[in-house]
Amino acid sequence: MHIEVAQSTPTAAGIAMLVERHYDMGKVVDSEFLRRSFNQVYRLRFADGRRVVARLCAERPRGAPNVFFEAAALAHWARQGCAVSRCLPAASGEVAIQVALPEGPRALMLFEFLDGEFTGDSNEDIGAFARGLAALHIAGRTYDGPASAYRLDLDYLLLRPLQELLHATTMTAELRPHFESLARRLHDDILSMGELSSVLCHGDAHGGNNFVVGNAQGQREAVFFDFDESGPGYLAYELAVYPWSLHPRTDDGVFSDKAKGQWRHFINAYRQTRPVADADLFAIERFMAVRQFWLLGEYAGRVPVWGSQAMPTDYLRRQVTMLQKWETLELPA
Repeated sequence: MHIEVAQSTPTAAGIAMLVERHYDMGKVVDSEFLRRSFNQVYRLRFADGRRVVARLCAERPRGAPNVFFEAAALAHWARQGCAVSRCLPAASGEVAIQVALPEGPRALMLFEFLDGEFTGDSNEDIGAFARGLAALHIAGRTYDGPASAYRLDLDYLLLRPLQELLHATTMTAELRPHFESLARRLHDDILSMGELSSVLCHGDAHGGNNFVVGNAQGQREAVFFDFDESGPGYLAYELAVYPWSLHPRTDDGVFSDKAKGQWRHFINAYRQTRPVADADLFAIERFMAVRQFWLLGEYAGRVPVWGSQAMPTDYLRRQVTMLQKWETLELPA
């Protein structure tokens, strides 16, 4: 009897065997399963002391992993002097290998291992993070490699996630029209703002997908990884991810004085490196809600893997209340 599998989890030892077979890097002497989220991530150490991160990519509501664009964009950023974790090619020269699993083939990618600590609460760390993100955007202007399979526009970030959400098993007939009207107003609000700036986005720059380290000059510097969500898209969305991560995402949440200070320091440090038009600044608050819709759609699309109680009905009810309040959300100037 054939049993359908939503997503299997290979062991670290199994991933190590695949890497030894397909990558010309020698014997793996130590391996560790780091985390399971949208993808599965492993750390490997080779006999010569080199360490890498292996990412087993998962199918997402959007579609297949964006491996060719991601690898090319990372190479471009590195050539432009940005501190990023580059993709390491297989012995065949391919940027990913296909792993046969019960649910079907999945792409495995290897990346440079980075040491460091996530962005902290200090002004030095936040400033380094903001300046590093601005540097990515400046360098991204000259990217001319393979096109991204995805563009971080309102269809990708809002409309498609909304459809995933509306069809979630825990969605109710009572809640569905609330989410539809919230998304429609959000969509119309953003379109009414006119033309907004576009950059080559990291796509998930909340401070936990980079480390802040000391450079040779003794200054704090951000080094970036996890570009699974990268692609061309709205600057306002890219800048909204950090305050979205600072704001309590609950129906009664409010910005703390600490979070307000962190946001001010972030946006000031970013603008000292790269200007931001007023229209893009004003759009950030609405894109925080877009980010939340994107996340809800991702969760809905992962129900076959995570289970329906990853987003129970009472959670969705609280999301309606929160998103209604966010229609008048104002960030500190």
